[in-house]
Amino acid sequence: MSETTGASYAAAGVDIEAGDRAVELMKEWVKKTQRPEVAGLGGLGGFAGLFDASALKRYERPLLASATDGVGTKVDLARKMGVYDTIGHDLVGMVVDDLVVCGAEPLFMTDYICVGKVHPERVAAIVKGIAEGCVLAGCALVGGETAEHPGLLGPDDFDVAGAGTGVVEADRLLGPDRIRKGDAVIAMASSGLHSNGYSLVRHVFFDRAGWSLDRQVEEFGRTLGEELLEPTRIYSLDCLALTRTTEVHGFSHVTGGGLANNLARVVPDGLHATVDRSTWTPGAVFDLVGKAGQVEQLELEKTLNMGVGMIAIVPAESVDAALTTLADRGIDSWVAGEITERGAHTSGAELVGGYAR
Repeated sequence: MSETTGASYAAAGVDIEAGDRAVELMKEWVKKTQRPEVAGLGGLGGFAGLFDASALKRYERPLLASATDGVGTKVDLARKMGVYDTIGHDLVGMVVDDLVVCGAEPLFMTDYICVGKVHPERVAAIVKGIAEGCVLAGCALVGGETAEHPGLLGPDDFDVAGAGTGVVEADRLLGPDRIRKGDAVIAMASSGLHSNGYSLVRHVFFDRAGWSLDRQVEEFGRTLGEELLEPTRIYSLDCLALTRTTEVHGFSHVTGGGLANNLARVVPDGLHATVDRSTWTPGAVFDLVGKAGQVEQLELEKTLNMGVGMIAIVPAESVDAALTTLADRGIDSWVAGEITERGAHTSGAELVGGYAR
């Protein structure tokens, strides 16, 4: 009589013990993100993250803001390079800088990491990056989920997503209704590509140009892979500092769709944002994407941030204070345009002129 072996979760490809080890490895990083509102409330490993909402009593009318996002195909480059502790910065930036557009202070985040096979050290490195991003954003990482999907993802494949919650006083809510004719458009420099347009970027460099990730690129002063993995700049605390030091009418997070399309989202009917390209020079990576892929300028501009990661819209009399605040915080910024009346043939926002060279 032959013995038969029954099916098991492990035999199906799910390693519960590896998942438990990953949780232990990430605890020290999650702890670094604690805010007073989460200190002492449970801990990592519970079924839900907790936040002490009594902290909101200081608000007259608190509005909660929520955002969720991922980092797209940039994760494939992290996988290929074996670098896992920066992709979390991208995730946090994509979420919290959407929250701050309405003036909300990011309070907490949760993450979701989906893998083909749990490699504890790898998962912990991803969470380390998320935790470091949360510290830069001033928010707590209160929980998350690591899911193992054998058979659907390869052993080294993974993806990340996150959700965040913020709060803003109702009478401090930023949006199109605050923006006025004559307001200045202040651009804040990006750290590079951030986390948008990587399907185009990968197609250009790998499929069309045939470059490798370890190729040394003179214009970058480093390898192609190092340039492409440059983490997304996180602006939330800088934007909040602006709202405390001067009058701000609106923000626009420059992500998928490019500068003009994202700026148009916060410009009210009847007004128009004009951004002058001659006020800045896009970084080398944008120029090389265009040249290596023969990508037309308008296609680049509707896909990539072109060197501007966040926009602040302020009254003209607030420009000097805004630029000083950002400079003090190490953010390269400049007046890139203005808000005018919308003409018969204009949309919400447009780029004009040629880039400075």
